[in-house]
Formats: sequence, structure tokens, C-alpha cells
Amino acid sequence: MEWNLLTAQNLAIIDKEVGNRNFSCAEYEIVRRVICATGDLNYYSLVNFSANALKSSVEALNDRVPIIVDAAVIQTGILYSLQQTFLNPIYCLEDISIPISLRQKKSWLLQHLSLRYTSPIYIIGQSSGVLITLLDLMESQSIQPSLIIATPSGFIRKELTNNRLKESSVAHIRIDSSKGGVNLAIAIFTGLVDLAWIGKQLTIRN
Repeated sequence: MEWNLLTAQNLAIIDKEVGNRNFSCAEYEIVRRVICATGDLNYYSLVNFSANALKSSVEALNDRVPIIVDAAVIQTGILYSLQQTFLNPIYCLEDISIPISLRQKKSWLLQHLSLRYTSPIYIIGQSSGVLITLLDLMESQSIQPSLIIATPSGFIRKELTNNRLKESSVAHIRIDSSKGGVNLAIAIFTGLVDLAWIGKQLTIRN
């Protein structure tokens, strides 16, 4: 996040309106970035973390695992942060040209990349269908992602999909609402990168 006077004022308003009652300090930093990105205070109660989400994200970033995203706008939105920090490779499901429909293409590529890289970070911000395919792969082929960030919007099968993710053992951050979108995924991930990078620099200095 670009820190300037306007950003500081927005964050001060968020702190005043919602405060931090339910999250760790690191989790709250992610939540307030989501609120800042959307202008919607209701996200305070909609962002949910698995028990090991932050620890797993830090380990995965430091290990430079691949990152698989479902939308090019997410790739663009996180690229600069990674270039300045951990340099993890990014693969986008929209990038590779194959002669099938977009929906089939994303599912095929997800399956292909999931078999090639067994522990990447997945950022699913646009397509609930891709998230369902990922959950199916996890359950049928025993792939174990390092982290899933799931923020697609929509109503169809949303509750069922979120419950499947919630009940899995995979580290994840999800939005428990029909609201969502790629801007939330970008805000969450860049927040994780900033926190992990600050932690790494402090460790080096000490």
C-alpha cells in the first residue's frame, strides 16, 4: 500500500469505526487494507482466516513458491510488490493460449499447474468455478496448496464452496459473503507480502 496522508486518514477512520476486537495485529492489518480498498466497513466481519494462514503465507513467500492467479488483473496488481521483495514466479490462468472455451481453459490449466506444482499459493479472486475446481483437485488428488486466497463474488454455491474451504486443512483467507472481487484479493496478498517482508528485514537486522 502506498502510504500517504490520505491513506493514513482513511486508516485512522477505519480504526475509529471498527477497531481491532477479534483479530491478531497482523490479521487486523490485512482486514483494514481490505476495508480501505473497498470503502466498506462491513468487511470487518466478512474476512476470515484459517488458524495457520499467516504463518503459512510467510513460509511460502520466503520459500519463493509459485503463485497461481485466476485473473490477469491480479497478476498485474501483485507484480510490483513481488518484484521489490520475494520474487516468487506468477502464473495466470488467462495467459496461456489454448483452443477451448475460457471456462474449460481455466479448469484445464489449473489442473495442469496443480499437478506440476504441488504447493503453490493460489489467489482466486474472480471465478468461483475455478475455486470449485481447485477444491475438487484438493479432495481427489491430495494436492496441498501452501495458501489459498479466495475472494470471488457471486451467489451460486457460494456458501457450499466456502464451507468446503473452511472445513479443509489448507491454510486460507476467504470472504464469507456474496460480495468479493479481485481488488480484495490484491489487497490481501500485498498486505501479506508487506508483513512478511518487514518480518524478514527485522530478522536479518537482529
